[in-house]
Amino acid sequence: MRSDYVRAVKDQPVIEEDWGQLVWLVGRKQLPGCEQTFGVVTIQPGRRNPLHSHPNCEELLYVVTGRCEHRIGNEAHELGPGDVICIPRNIRHWARALGDEPMTAVISFSSPDRMFVSHEEEETAAP
Repeated sequence: MRSDYVRAVKDQPVIEEDWGQLVWLVGRKQLPGCEQTFGVVTIQPGRRNPLHSHPNCEELLYVVTGRCEHRIGNEAHELGPGDVICIPRNIRHWARALGDEPMTAVISFSSPDRMFVSHEEEETAAP
């Protein structure tokens, strides 16, 4: 029996992107009254999500499987299973899966209505 407090990945819609997929488990849309956004992201090998920022919240990304290069501002960090990165609000960033397997991570945001601003047309992750 499910309640208003429990969510399962298998029960949520999958958002397919050309670089991978997202599944949102918690957010204002999924769980009215909550105070955070929480989901799972998978990035396919060699692909990356768009350069972007979040003007209304910070993000935590915790790698579960695979490896990624995470570009945050002018810095690049290689992350693997068990690593977490904290991305402050308004900082431009992206993640690229490294190696031959997808990278899967848990993502959490400090707002129930996470905002997303694309900076993909720009050539640098610097603010």
